[in-house]
Amino acid sequence: MPLQNRVTPFGDLVAVSARGLFMGNRGGRIHMDAKTLTGRRWASRQWICCVLDFKNRHREVWGRSYTELFFLDEPAALAAGHRPCFECRRNDALAFAERWRQAHKLQTRPRADEMDAILHRQRRHGRAKHQNRRDIDALPDGAFIVLGEGAFAVRGKSLLRWTPQGYDARRPRPRGSKVDVLTPPAIVAVLSHGYQPHWHPSAND
Repeated sequence: MPLQNRVTPFGDLVAVSARGLFMGNRGGRIHMDAKTLTGRRWASRQWICCVLDFKNRHREVWGRSYTELFFLDEPAALAAGHRPCFECRRNDALAFAERWRQAHKLQTRPRADEMDAILHRQRRHGRAKHQNRRDIDALPDGAFIVLGEGAFAVRGKSLLRWTPQGYDARRPRPRGSKVDVLTPPAIVAVLSHGYQPHWHPSAND
């Protein structure tokens, strides 16, 4: 039986066997010894997205330490409100922080905790995912929107439908309409200023 550790673009945690390209956590442990979730969905506002393999470290998933979570790819992680880890993905994290600086017109690159404070306010509305109404024409590649009950990633002139196993459908990107955006506004701004997220191979099909 798979653990309830796969993160959807809505920020929900679901139990599926697929694992994707990245792992991460939400600031600590939110599971019990029986390897089921507690009532919490985060331990702190430090939500990060990490590589699967770093310095040959080996972990027991949902052991005594933090609760490991998994993402199809980086756009899905960003939609859920996770940012690149400054330890295992330092170059990506620095690039992300620099684009954040540019987007928010800061004098220096923000620290991780400064970004986390803003993202934490933008991620959730109570226990539900916070969504923002935006013009689809202004959305950058990598942003996620809601269509019906599904999550779709913007990529060029297309919208890609997310599933735990990969993007399984492509439709033309409409123009001149308002849509509900899952990706937090601060991250949409980072993507708009040129941050290049790592896509699952199915996005190229």
